[in-house]
Amino acid sequence: MDSTQQLVFDYLDYPIIPVRFKNNDQKTPIIEALLDSGGDFIVIPLPIAKFLGLTLEDACDVDTAGGTTSLYKAKVDMAIGRENHHTLYHQKEIHVSTREDIPILLGRNPLFEDYEITFKKHRNQLILEPLSMKINSSYPPGF
Repeated sequence: MDSTQQLVFDYLDYPIIPVRFKNNDQKTPIIEALLDSGGDFIVIPLPIAKFLGLTLEDACDVDTAGGTTSLYKAKVDMAIGRENHHTLYHQKEIHVSTREDIPILLGRNPLFEDYEITFKKHRNQLILEPLSMKINSSYPPGF
C-alpha cells in the first residue's frame, strides 16, 4: 500500500506513537505514547487530564504491573501521528489514571480495531494501516 495511506513510526526499544490531545481551546504538544497491545484502552496520567481541563467520571480500579490504580473516564479530541500525517478522533473516550508515573498508553481500543498494525522489529518500525480512518495532511484550524 502507498505509504501516504499508512502511519509509519520509527522507534528504538518500544513501539512509540506521537499523539496530541485537545479539549476546547487547551491542547498538548505532540507527546510520545506507548502502543500497549496488552491494554484495553487509552490511558493518560492525571496531570495531562488536569492540564486539558477534562471532566472526569468514575470508572473503576484496575490491577496493573505497577499495582492497583483508580481510573476515571473522559472524552477528548486526539490526533495519532504528526501534524503533516495523522488521523483524528473526535470526543474519544479515554481513561485517566491517578498514577502520575505512567506513560500515555494506547491500548487495543481503538487502535487494534481501526488499523492493521505491523511490527517490523528488524527495522525498528511500527506501521499502522488504517482500515477505515482517513490520513490527514494538516491539523484542522485550532488543533
